[in-house]
Amino acid sequence: MADRSTQGGGGRDGDGRDGDVGDGIRTFPFPVDLSVCGVGMQVGPMEPGRTWHTNEAIERVHRIDFHVVMLFRDGPVRHMVDFTEYEVSAGELLWIRPGQVHRFSSTEAYRGTVLIMQPGFLPRATVESTGLYRYDLAPLLRPDPAQLAGLRAGLAQLEREYVDTATLPLTLHTSVLRHSLTAFLMRLAHLAASSADAARDQADTTFTRFREAVEKGFATNHSVSAYADTLGYSRRTLVRAVRAATGETPKGFIDKRVVLEAKRLLAHTDMPIGRVGVSVGFPDAANFTKFFHQHTGVAPVAFRAELH
Repeated sequence: MADRSTQGGGGRDGDGRDGDVGDGIRTFPFPVDLSVCGVGMQVGPMEPGRTWHTNEAIERVHRIDFHVVMLFRDGPVRHMVDFTEYEVSAGELLWIRPGQVHRFSSTEAYRGTVLIMQPGFLPRATVESTGLYRYDLAPLLRPDPAQLAGLRAGLAQLEREYVDTATLPLTLHTSVLRHSLTAFLMRLAHLAASSADAARDQADTTFTRFREAVEKGFATNHSVSAYADTLGYSRRTLVRAVRAATGETPKGFIDKRVVLEAKRLLAHTDMPIGRVGVSVGFPDAANFTKFFHQHTGVAPVAFRAELH
């Protein structure tokens, strides 16, 4: 899976209209002209030939001022959200929120069901209970089989109500759509929140194992890739977990532990500088001195002298 690495900003004109923002990225408004009866939502097949925005090149980076939920039937498909590439496979979803920057890859590869929703279509209480504006949650969602079945059923029901414009008067039709949409979003919000909790738990577990491994091996092992291989994680997973727990990179965490041990040895022993370096994984004294100075601003000899 491609990972997120850079958080992008979002926004639109103050009154919510279509327009270009200061960074030159175009903002697309909700395409009311493509909605059945002009209601504030759309749901239907995601397939080759679908019109996403009239006369717009969606393969370019752009913003939207509405929600997009894509449930994929095929894959993998690569899709950029807030300047991070995600690889989405069959049975997975992307939830893109208003103001987020995104870009399609070849639209021929997008197959499944897509739901889009205009801000304001649902009551405020529903918006709050479903966490529609939880920008801290990842856009890529991976439901388990039971969750996926519920989401598919909810979308199918919503689509049936959406296209049935003859059974009910427009006002009642719209009300039914809101209720059906709320039911689907409750499932989706639960999935998003539980996925975030699971990711935090996994990050905590990953970081704990990494921290223990570093404590045992920092004197001889300074390689992030080596720790990742030993622990059975990808380098990207390790980076994400350590950053979530400490705000720094795995390499930064390792280096900090090495520096701490070097300081302890310099302060509390009479070891020659070269022996201190060897004790923390630097057989070459010059390399140790360079490393220590880079991280502390002083040479090992000067650091020891300041303590006496």
